[in-house]
Amino acid sequence: MGKQHLNGHTHENKMRVQFTLRHAKSHPEIERYAREAVLELDKYYNGVTDCHIILDHQKHDAVTNKRAEITAHVHNHTFVSKQAAPTYQQAIDLCVEHICRQLQKHKEKIRHL
Repeated sequence: MGKQHLNGHTHENKMRVQFTLRHAKSHPEIERYAREAVLELDKYYNGVTDCHIILDHQKHDAVTNKRAEITAHVHNHTFVSKQAAPTYQQAIDLCVEHICRQLQKHKEKIRHL
């Protein structure tokens, strides 16, 4: 988690992470993986306040039946990515990469205002 220095004091930026698993049994290792993956977003944009991770198993799709949706909130903006892959980890990684690109574009945009 990111640290911010204010008036000589160090403060932790705590990102709230909500996790939802649909149409599948509980997978603590997948949940841990997802929670750790979204913490990477802080490297690209310091100020992500919360994330919601939704994982879903689609029975009708034999190849890319693992779906991930990640919603990340920053001040006055919401970033969303929905990806499908053969594994939850791959879908999560694709979502995180997509949101990182969105955050980088947003950071550049506000830098030039």
